[in-house]
Amino acid sequence: MKRALVTGGAGFIGSNVVDYLIKKRIKVRVYDNLSSGYLKNIEDKDIEFIHDDILNQDALFKACKGIDAVFHLAASVGRQRSIDHPQLDSEVNILGTINLLEGMRKHSVRKIIYSSSAAIFGELATDTIREDHPQNADSPYGVSKLAAEKMIMTYGNVYGIIGICLRYFNIYGVNQRYDVYGNVIPIFAHKIFNNEPLTIYGDGEQTRDFVNVKDVAVANYISAIKCSKTALFNLGSGSSISINNLAKRMLEISGRVVDIKYEPERTADVKHCKADNHLVKQAIGFIPKIQLDEGLSEYIQWYKNNEVRK
Repeated sequence: MKRALVTGGAGFIGSNVVDYLIKKRIKVRVYDNLSSGYLKNIEDKDIEFIHDDILNQDALFKACKGIDAVFHLAASVGRQRSIDHPQLDSEVNILGTINLLEGMRKHSVRKIIYSSSAAIFGELATDTIREDHPQNADSPYGVSKLAAEKMIMTYGNVYGIIGICLRYFNIYGVNQRYDVYGNVIPIFAHKIFNNEPLTIYGDGEQTRDFVNVKDVAVANYISAIKCSKTALFNLGSGSSISINNLAKRMLEISGRVVDIKYEPERTADVKHCKADNHLVKQAIGFIPKIQLDEGLSEYIQWYKNNEVRK
């Protein structure tokens, strides 16, 4: 792999993937409409940048020319956002993926690493999730990510495109900015540095699997290098923490004090969720290395330096 296209490469996860590819001396072309990404994430980097939308088929086709592999991170992200905007979610995540696959087919690009989501599983039957867990997506977001997975698998069977789908659990880390629809970690960081109480739904003993974005970037690269056939992998840390303990750790690391308020449990929330990482470890040798406290310390320092008003 000498040249890579990264859709959504100015976003949170995408920009970290770009950084790692550059580190590995890969020539990178970033394609991003900047609807949620930031030029700041990729400025002063040795890349080619195309400012356009994944729904613009002509521009996307041109972006695929001369590429060895595609890292597809451009997406409308999040359960609640999809509930509020279901049509946009489906257009971006399904039609946008088809546009990309067609561009790959036109220019004979044979490998795509797709950023999928644990949201495809919907209501969970077990606390620890394997790749063969039933897929009963219960939100427009989960349905659109699952549909994109299925389309990638179909293009593999019909056109010979190798698709590696990485089903992300809860990713956090550098370049993750506050978003009302976003992950609990940047929401907590935002509230901590704005002296606002942290809101926890239910009793706070629900657990989640948090994986650092730098580990995720490594997994993307290894998947592109080592996978010679279509594959589906869960991508998490393989461990979990309660939301109560997460709030406690973030407050301790930040050195700040804010109140914690408890709200009624949200009906759609699962109680416990953790990735089973055995398959990705066995298939490509990927093992997450960054422990949660280490990652939280780095993230809180980054957030303080970059997101807190001086």
